[in-house]
Amino acid sequence: MISLKELLNKSKEEIKEIKDEILKKAKESDINAYIGFEDGGDGIPILIKDNIQVKNWSITCGSNILQGYIAPYNATAIENLKKNGFAPLGRANMDEFAMGSTTESSFYGPTKNPHAKDRVPGGSSGGSAAAVGANIAIAALGSDTGGSIRQPAAYCGVVGFKPTYGRVSRYGLGAYASSLDQIGPITRSVEDAAILYDAICGYDPKDSTSANIEYKPTFPNLDPNKKFKIALIENFVEEASEDIQKGIEDTIDALSKRGHEIIKVKMHNPKYYISTYYIVATAEAATNLARYDGIRYGNRAKDYKDLKELYFKTRSEGFGEEVKRRILLGNFVLSSGYYDAYYLKAQKVRHIIRDDFNKIFSEADIILMPVTPNVAPKIGELSDPLEMYKSDIFTVGINLVGLPAISIPVRKSSLNLPVGVQLVGKAFDEINLLSAALSLEEAISFKN
Repeated sequence: MISLKELLNKSKEEIKEIKDEILKKAKESDINAYIGFEDGGDGIPILIKDNIQVKNWSITCGSNILQGYIAPYNATAIENLKKNGFAPLGRANMDEFAMGSTTESSFYGPTKNPHAKDRVPGGSSGGSAAAVGANIAIAALGSDTGGSIRQPAAYCGVVGFKPTYGRVSRYGLGAYASSLDQIGPITRSVEDAAILYDAICGYDPKDSTSANIEYKPTFPNLDPNKKFKIALIENFVEEASEDIQKGIEDTIDALSKRGHEIIKVKMHNPKYYISTYYIVATAEAATNLARYDGIRYGNRAKDYKDLKELYFKTRSEGFGEEVKRRILLGNFVLSSGYYDAYYLKAQKVRHIIRDDFNKIFSEADIILMPVTPNVAPKIGELSDPLEMYKSDIFTVGINLVGLPAISIPVRKSSLNLPVGVQLVGKAFDEINLLSAALSLEEAISFKN
């Protein structure tokens, strides 16, 4: 598949031919990555996750409750894409309202991993990652609330980049957890990730959480020869499988040969990150999803006696099991008598986690850790919700503190499945993070 870097110099006619070929491949594919084939006009084609508004497109967040909804406006990320020579092309499958780690909770059915069709592609941006991994998308946009870009990228053998919170506008992104969500690119290379990131980022007055700070483009300033002090989170590696540990070992060896200094450090047990994340995320999700009531847009239940029954039937029929589970949990932790015991305590732990990262960054430039505890599981294997939540154990902490992070494929497992590792940078230091990632990519030379 041609890269974004190469496409920047192609003519409109050549790009149109490529778009036609992409759509043909997508329609013939059996991995269920594309769930809509809308064309967003002239430009380099980018697949869009089904929770990012594209004007006049059907946008459903992978849910039954939003069937029939047509987006009346473009998300800021889409407006920025178009201004920079890109065009949205097709909607990618996802876990319903981005709540899941496997893309099995989608109203449209599960997406399959392109490397093994009996396995999941990860989630919630599983359609985006699977399409890029299967060479039926040049690049895609996803959203990352607790690892939803990085984890599927690792499972599908591609690059997944979550920018610093506030760097890419959330205006027009279907909200899951407002203090955690961030749009980012899924690509086949670090350079492509930098190109796409540069195209979508920037301050947006329509987003109250958008960072109004000076921005320096990353792609023209990448330096893979720059040397960094990289901190390995030793106790996180111990929690991972043998295949993941081998990926970390390969990464350390490659980075050391490139002249980077590796130091070993420890952080709090990652189980506290999972507990904190799922309290904060579900509390915000319960609040955000209260707007879906069958009155203003989307599906509405039939045969109801009064307003209360309309709400009840619409939400019961419209939401899937995982979304209902998280709404219930979120309402519980926010309820009278439990707010202090759970939600308030989780916010305090969130600050402790931030201090943990800041302490490491006082002595290192970049942090190295696993993305996932294991390679992609089989479809249906994570039927226990708790086991699914545990698959996010190494990614959720980064969202809690709003740092930039990138997943990079480094090897194949004993089952011939991709293994990814994660690099984490300081807030708003995307240039150094992407430079370190490019250095690793050049040293590893992973072939998908």
